[in-house]
Amino acid sequence: MGWYDMQRAIVHYKCEGVSEADAHRPVLPGSPLMTLAGLVSHLRWTEHTWFEVLFMGGSSEGQPQFSEDVEDADMRAEGVPLARLLDEYAEQCAASDKIIAAYSLDDTGRHPGFPAGAASLRWIVLHMVEETARHAGHLDVIRELLDGHKGYY
Repeated sequence: MGWYDMQRAIVHYKCEGVSEADAHRPVLPGSPLMTLAGLVSHLRWTEHTWFEVLFMGGSSEGQPQFSEDVEDADMRAEGVPLARLLDEYAEQCAASDKIIAAYSLDDTGRHPGFPAGAASLRWIVLHMVEETARHAGHLDVIRELLDGHKGYY
């Protein structure tokens, strides 16, 4: 959990002091949704997907990662302030942490509609460390391209 928490903290760190315009500004011509705001939104919904929907068996209704109408709906953060996205991400991480603390790492997911839901909590946590770290790296590159800010922490 220490490594996981560190990667989550890096997400917040990479967004510190960035302007609202830059938070929503794409820097990769072929990836217009790859913005600081878009990635924070994606990470928030990925936490929700793995822990509340797939592991706990909750509903995917209204969850943008399950949208069949809009591609990459979870990364579409136009008009949503970065501070709000970061707050929602922090709240979702806290909800995920409560789930992780309440179950054994050997327990498996409960969502019957998705094969990935049968994964163990251990696998889900390790996957989320990887997912968060990968996107923290994306945030690092985006931030440097936006304003030159760089640094591991």
